[in-house]
Amino acid sequence: MKKRIIFTFLIVSLISFSAVVRIKDIAKFRGARDNQLFGVGIVVGLNGTGDGGSLNSPLLANMFKNFGIPISESDIKSNNTALVMVVADIPPFYKEGMRLDVVVASLGSAKSLENGVLIQTPLYGADGNVYAVAQGPVSTGGVEVKSSVNLQSRFKVTGYIPNGALIEKEIPSNIVSENSITILLQNPDITTSARVAAAINQKFDLKLAKANDPASIKVQIPDAFLDDLITFLSIIEELEVVPDQAAKVIINERTGTVIFGGDIRISDFTLSYGNFVVNIQNGEIEGQEATISNLISALKALGATPQDIIGIIQELHKAGAIFAEVKVM
Repeated sequence: MKKRIIFTFLIVSLISFSAVVRIKDIAKFRGARDNQLFGVGIVVGLNGTGDGGSLNSPLLANMFKNFGIPISESDIKSNNTALVMVVADIPPFYKEGMRLDVVVASLGSAKSLENGVLIQTPLYGADGNVYAVAQGPVSTGGVEVKSSVNLQSRFKVTGYIPNGALIEKEIPSNIVSENSITILLQNPDITTSARVAAAINQKFDLKLAKANDPASIKVQIPDAFLDDLITFLSIIEELEVVPDQAAKVIINERTGTVIFGGDIRISDFTLSYGNFVVNIQNGEIEGQEATISNLISALKALGATPQDIIGIIQELHKAGAIFAEVKVM
């Protein structure tokens, strides 16, 4: 005998409660962006796990030459050194003397960078200028863990140097253009863009902001803040809005996980799936609405497995009964 779930759904006005967040948490100012730095260096002090060939010989020879020690490239054969690529991100407004975290990765045949030390390496921007120098001991993570088959072995040819780079030159950041600034949303959305503009205009009681598109809002700087831009920006950052987002259900079939946001509604339907017959009619069930959340709770109460629930949600989506985007991973 099939188990039967009967939903009687009353047509009511749904109120969606979304998080109130600061503009600072969902957007940034145009011109205030990270920049990527890179360089090629040498890690020394390896315990026989280095390149062991001639790949890094030219760099080592030049280094010795700068120290006044003439040596031929052919004479340099070391298993204790490794040629590496060094990369870092420099956030906006960082000044000379501040520090950055860096990542190093082997370019040659080194087996491990563990316990090695990166020798001073200039880090270049996309324009070819040096903006920082990196140096320091390389960390490849904690000790090997062999007690669980679910843990991945450490990847020892990639390492990290916390605060390993020293900024030598500031990258200019310009966020003002024609006495205005532009706010860029991290997740472009038409409704959110309009709400941000409305919040700014309401705060200053002036029509300063205009949503240009789903991603950007242009804001005119009032005369009172032309010589105090930081205060103006801080006021904007602290304004609170309710960001909008499309309803979405994310399904991970491998782990049996279903993630969804808000009360995603379901239309009337009747579905026979395995031992279950799901029937949502124009009504309610125990005073609850026909939503994904309530459907999952009811199915779990009847003993449905994660695979059953995922299968039912997928079939409902195919039939157009779920008012949301469904993404299967």
